[in-house]
Amino acid sequence: MADTNTPDIIYTKVDEAPELASASLLPIIQRFAKAAGITVGTKDISLAGRILSAFPDHLKADQRIADDLAELGELVKTPEANVIKLPNISASEPQLVAAVKELQDKGFALPDYPYAPETAEEKAVRAKYDAIKGSAVNPVLREGNSDRRAATAVKNYAQANPHRMGDWSKESKTRVASMAGDDFFSNEVSATLDKAATAKIVLEGASGETVLKEGVSYPAGTVVDATFMSAAALDDFLAAEIEKTKSEGVLFSLHMKATMMKVSDPIIFGHAVKAWLAPVFDTFGDRLDALGVNPNGGLGALLDKVKDEPEIVAAIEETTAARPPMYMVNSDKGITNLHVPSDVIIDASMPALIRAGGKGWGPDGKEHDTVCVIPDNSYAPVYDEAIEFFKQNGKLNPATAGTVQNLGLMAQKAEEYGSHPTTFEIAEDGVVKMVLDDGTVLHEHKVQKGDIWRSASARKAPIEDWVNLAIARQKATGYRSIFWLDASRAHDAELIAYVKPLLEAAGVADKFEIMAPREATRASLETITRGENTIAITGNVLRDYLTDLFPILELATSAKMLSIVKLMQGGGLFETGAGGSAPKHVQQLHEENHLRWDSLGEFCALGESFRFLAEVKGNAKAKVLGDAVDAATQGILDHDRSPSRKVGEPDNRDSHYWFARFWAEALAAQGEDAELAAEFAPIAEALAEGEAQITGELAAAQGKPADTGGYYMNDPAKLAAVMRPSATLNAIIG
Repeated sequence: MADTNTPDIIYTKVDEAPELASASLLPIIQRFAKAAGITVGTKDISLAGRILSAFPDHLKADQRIADDLAELGELVKTPEANVIKLPNISASEPQLVAAVKELQDKGFALPDYPYAPETAEEKAVRAKYDAIKGSAVNPVLREGNSDRRAATAVKNYAQANPHRMGDWSKESKTRVASMAGDDFFSNEVSATLDKAATAKIVLEGASGETVLKEGVSYPAGTVVDATFMSAAALDDFLAAEIEKTKSEGVLFSLHMKATMMKVSDPIIFGHAVKAWLAPVFDTFGDRLDALGVNPNGGLGALLDKVKDEPEIVAAIEETTAARPPMYMVNSDKGITNLHVPSDVIIDASMPALIRAGGKGWGPDGKEHDTVCVIPDNSYAPVYDEAIEFFKQNGKLNPATAGTVQNLGLMAQKAEEYGSHPTTFEIAEDGVVKMVLDDGTVLHEHKVQKGDIWRSASARKAPIEDWVNLAIARQKATGYRSIFWLDASRAHDAELIAYVKPLLEAAGVADKFEIMAPREATRASLETITRGENTIAITGNVLRDYLTDLFPILELATSAKMLSIVKLMQGGGLFETGAGGSAPKHVQQLHEENHLRWDSLGEFCALGESFRFLAEVKGNAKAKVLGDAVDAATQGILDHDRSPSRKVGEPDNRDSHYWFARFWAEALAAQGEDAELAAEFAPIAEALAEGEAQITGELAAAQGKPADTGGYYMNDPAKLAAVMRPSATLNAIIG
């Protein structure tokens, strides 16, 4: 059971833009909740917080903090859980190293990140840091499956105020490039266990048997996959695509998820860096090794390592000049697609490019057609089919488009996002075997040195819960409902063997379709183009990809999605939609004191959290608060009170003032709870009367640099001063 002192609602402390916004929004939420006897507390799942909690022995007593992520991981397994989860950093290695450096500069005696650990102590430190990298938070908290959709108010606003879409040309040279074979998709094998088992993963090579992992336990009914990507095939593919892109006269770009897929994708990213600079590595390989260059860290880190090596710098410049122009993260600052592995995240980068008419920014600061390199074929067909659809049919019209909702299988570390502990870069030629405790060889692959081998799994209970969630959602909406499963893919075939009998047993098999991702993409785009709606019922990675792709096309952003995780033990996890943690927003705040982060996702999650609280605890006031949140959200949209992107115009803090005002006005006007109406009537009046003073104080704060006392770890007092600059508003809210 949960601790009796646990707040009614947990609001997570995270990173970057959403954390900045919380400094303004959370005091408002806590003040309004208090009127209903509801406590709203926080738990720190930020990157800085996770680092500090992992190394208590290195810190002074007053610097140590609790492992809030572990505590939340236990809470979400109870019926009492009510957690509002904001987007957190899924740290790449460069982000982790930068965060450690900042914390060290603040006086925390953390160990350096060991790039090449040799001693037992260094290996232990490295293991702790590696556990923090990538998708470290989501698998712990997501003890349920995902229900993501555009809130009605948000969708209505998008249709009434359609965003700009880039024009597509039938002659567009933009395309997706993927490996012809020997990738994760083609090498995948899968099996469903008929009984509980424990497995070990071994590599049998010339040097004997090496145990890669042991003690991996699975309950009966678990779908267990294994696959690998050939390093040689990957290198051949990358080299060929670089040359082909040059001949086509378009931009070269690589789209990976080096944050969530924290073992495999940084390695693939490193292969791309080496392929791009192949002549440099061929000539100066030993020198680069001596300088500590790790291509997995990106071109930016490499350039920093060789800045005092004029011969290598000249070779890099010569090689780059002979390459095709590269897709840029920031043309003005010369930051390329290959600079930092976490700068180009496929689920955000590909939808943005598709929304822009297939265009990416080049080194010349102009938009160009782009080759989108996505090496593995598991999900690349989704983007390939979307691009081909828009080439044929032109851009989507947000004013008339229907919506694609998503139900995602993600509970209990389902599928690839749970594969980090069982992903390996192969050290020598040989055979990788997955051996069960009874001696059965479940899976095996012949591999070569440098290949990337991984195993993933999905458990029976989450799969069944996912199918039942789909049945309930289809019944509630009547929408076209498609399971995005490819019968020719090993893993998906095992899932289909679960899905079909469950649908038939429920008598609803005729209400669902099963399609491979490419066919499901086209069907969904055809459906929403007609103005109709569909539900995409997908696995974990596709959930992540589609809940950016379709919202960015429909709404211009994925940050405004309603995201509900119905925890399997009865609790609720309310995510604030997709959208990442927006580092560019932080940069703008620090430079101009303007935060363009839109908290609409937080508003949507908050309303659901209050209603859930009302349902499970019988708190009628919580329902009134939740319904009033929805009214306030609608008010933000109807009156166009969302943040502007430009300094000098209303920003995130202004939107919070309007949210508080609309929320108070809705509570004052409602007739269900006289006490709440009486309490909030004077607050609503004060907020309305103080409009000119408050907005003036907020506007006066903008236009000059802002100091929050850090990037990964803000100073609370400085952050509050920046994000709550209106004395008038603070006096009303408290």
